[in-house]
Amino acid sequence: MINQVRMVRVSSHPDHGTFGVWLLNNQPMAVTLEPYHRENERNISCIPSGQYIMERVNSPTYGDTFEVTNVQGRSKILIHWGNLDDNTEGCILLGESLGLLNGDWAVLSSRIAFTEFMTSIGDAKEIYLTIGEAY
Repeated sequence: MINQVRMVRVSSHPDHGTFGVWLLNNQPMAVTLEPYHRENERNISCIPSGQYIMERVNSPTYGDTFEVTNVQGRSKILIHWGNLDDNTEGCILLGESLGLLNGDWAVLSSRIAFTEFMTSIGDAKEIYLTIGEAY
C-alpha cells in the first residue's frame, strides 16, 4: 500500500504561523504548524498548496525523517518536531494538539506526534503529500 498524506490547513496568522491537520491514509493523526504564507520564500514561508512527494532522508538535526521534494525554488523542507512558528525554519512541524506555549500559539507534544508518524509509515521510502486549505 502506498502511503498518502494529506495536510489540510485550517488557520493562518502572520504572527503565529499556519496550522493544519495531518491525515495519513485519510485518517487524522496529528496537527501541523508551518510558517505563514510569504510567497514561498525560503525558511520563512509555508509551501504552496499542491501535490508533492516526500522522500525519506537522514537529517543531521532530526535523524530519520522525510523531505518534501519538488517545491519550486525550495529545498530541505523537512517534517520534524518543534512547537512554535520560530521552530519551523520553513518546514512542517507535527504535534498532538494545539495550544499556547508562553502565550504563543503552538503545536504541543511534537516529538510524540513525530514518532507516531514515523512508526506508522514503517519503512516507506516515499510518500505522496497533498496540501490544501479549508479556509
